[in-house]
Amino acid sequence: MTLNPPPSQQTPHSPRRIPNRRVLIVGNYCHDVLIQNGSIVAETLGGAASFISNVLDSSSVSCELVSKVGHDFRYEVTHSPIVVPEKETTVFEAYFDLGIDGIGHADRVLKRVSACDPILPSDIPDSRFDFGMAVGVGGEILPETLEKMVEICDVVAVDIQALIRDFDPVDGAVKLVDLKESGFFHILHRIGFLKASSDEALFMDVEQMKQLCCVVVTNGEKGCRIYHKDDEMTVPPFLAKQVDPTGAGDSFLGGLVVGLVEGLSVPDAALLGNLFGSITVEHIGQPKFDLMMLQRVKDEVQKRKKQCNLSSSHKNDHNEFHERLSPARFSCVDSQLQPKLLVNGHSCDR
Repeated sequence: MTLNPPPSQQTPHSPRRIPNRRVLIVGNYCHDVLIQNGSIVAETLGGAASFISNVLDSSSVSCELVSKVGHDFRYEVTHSPIVVPEKETTVFEAYFDLGIDGIGHADRVLKRVSACDPILPSDIPDSRFDFGMAVGVGGEILPETLEKMVEICDVVAVDIQALIRDFDPVDGAVKLVDLKESGFFHILHRIGFLKASSDEALFMDVEQMKQLCCVVVTNGEKGCRIYHKDDEMTVPPFLAKQVDPTGAGDSFLGGLVVGLVEGLSVPDAALLGNLFGSITVEHIGQPKFDLMMLQRVKDEVQKRKKQCNLSSSHKNDHNEFHERLSPARFSCVDSQLQPKLLVNGHSCDR
């Protein structure tokens, strides 16, 4: 089965990458603080836009990023943000010692400590893009901003967290609202992809949304599931030793768009997303992708495209593509896993 976006937003399936594919990423950079047992264990550059641009840059995919930060932003980044002098950068605290369930698993409890300005339609460049990615994390994407993206991008991929996150007015704790109550629902028939985690998917009607766009639901170590119209399928995961889940879904979405840019079918592109997500969970903060691994993945992507173009029977054989990507995934001999976050003696698995 080969799943594709709606006819008006289909991605190309040529033997080679379509030249000059341009991707627009919209979402604020953040400062992430990881806290365990009352102590700060790490402080890193965060925000979905940072993880996604890392994947696209590492994969040699041309992208432009629109992000806002405050006067206190000190990270060196490839894509310069818009600095708002009177504001502070968005800050999230992730607590790994809260929310323990009965079997000892730990869920991150996220709190937005500060928030920079929202991204306005006027902040979006007046030019055409092949792909747009609406990936806010702190409420910075407005309905009118998403409408502007839909107008200037051939295909728009949206992370549902940009739409349904709400924040406690007292302590900034992240809460989720139903998608229909988010203020964005009237726009969603115009997007190409909607990505959600399995937890976030509970806040939308998947059966309804899959009639409007291609829905991708990630589920950690179980891989992801794709829904579109009457089609649905599971895309297998890659083994990973989880250290920190932060940014895994973002890297997944980045890998998915890399695959679409390369002309892969949606399931094959999602497999690429699973690969980048699996690498990200093995790191605290942004991963540095091994150059040898990246080259092997690029080679396998090219082989896959040639294979699918020579014979249509290969298009549905995603297991073979997965088997070929797995050795590439584990070719990073210098991949040193960081110490695993532990909560009351239990590893922090999703």
